[in-house]
Amino acid sequence: MAAFEYQALDARGRSRKGILTGDSPRQIRSQLRNQGLYPVEVQPVAEQSGKQGRPMLGGRVSAAGLALLTRQLATLVRAGMPLEEALRALGEQVNGRQLQSVVAGVRAQITEGSTLTEALGTFPRTFPELYRVMVEAGEASGRLEEVLDRLADYTEQRQAMRQKLGVALIYPILVTVVAILVVVALLTYVVPEVVRVFESTGQSLPLLTRGLIASSDFLRANGLILALLLGGTGLVTGYALRRPRIRYGFDRLLLRLPFIGRLSRTINSARLARTLAILTESGVPLLEAIRIGGRVVKNKPIREAVEEAAVSVREGGRLHAALGQSGYFPPLMVHMLSAGEESGELEKMLERAASNQERELESAVSAATALMEPVLILVMGGIVLVIVLAILLPIFEMNQMVG
Repeated sequence: MAAFEYQALDARGRSRKGILTGDSPRQIRSQLRNQGLYPVEVQPVAEQSGKQGRPMLGGRVSAAGLALLTRQLATLVRAGMPLEEALRALGEQVNGRQLQSVVAGVRAQITEGSTLTEALGTFPRTFPELYRVMVEAGEASGRLEEVLDRLADYTEQRQAMRQKLGVALIYPILVTVVAILVVVALLTYVVPEVVRVFESTGQSLPLLTRGLIASSDFLRANGLILALLLGGTGLVTGYALRRPRIRYGFDRLLLRLPFIGRLSRTINSARLARTLAILTESGVPLLEAIRIGGRVVKNKPIREAVEEAAVSVREGGRLHAALGQSGYFPPLMVHMLSAGEESGELEKMLERAASNQERELESAVSAATALMEPVLILVMGGIVLVIVLAILLPIFEMNQMVG
């Protein structure tokens, strides 16, 4: 039995999409006809990309969806339900066609005799390597329910961290966008109307007012070109950052910036420590855990340092010494790993190091957003003040002349 996605038309010509299990596409089409539907397309449930197209039921599963899926599966397995039945029940509970498609595909693979790890490997974009390796370790050790619980905690923590960062950035982004819109509106609509009044008087305008008028004329004449240039620059920059050498240099530059560099090191250190902690606790060998941990690190120079640390550990070196040598990881984290290696409790110290880095990250983000809010308001107020002064100065001069 395998899972198939289908697209069909009902008697009224309305499109229907869904998932059915069967031995072949021909059997699925037969089932659809028996239900009074005309099959348009039937294909196996699998992830596709590039020129092959996408699954009919949507794109990738979101981080929130994966976290919910993992928690529900962990709960069902811990309750003693066989894996195939747990996946069947999960397919009926989850919301969203893409999640249903993934669960149906995994369940079909299990029904055919595959292991859960092999079934998850059919969906590499939905279940990353870290996820699959942990499940494999759980199946090998017979502690699948414990591993699934850890995975659920891990995915939920990552999702919660993303939400906190997103919420913290909403206000600064909103204020910045509003400030830009206000300034553009003043320069393109308000200033030209005021200028007409000044031109009719024929008086000599102050330098600040002349500069404002020149800025307004330039923006009105070249606003579309500027917007296109900004959009083109963004696209070119995004394309350039996909090239390994350019991305490496960009990430290296970020690490040298005062606040951003510290923030980047904290984020990547937290990711690495959390990944190593959850992998080693699940029974994954340290070398394999370091290899996978390097892949969750987004900054290229830091990832390179982790890869070099893996080589050092493979040759008999200590993890804390290898990571500390790069200078990218916080000294407290390195000392905690050293204590863990000396005491034989590396897993616990990795967990503590991860929690410590995550708390530091939250504090740094909170402090940054708390500082950005008044700064943005002051900058916006300053720009508006300059525009208002440029408009009021000629009026004051006119009043003095009349007086």
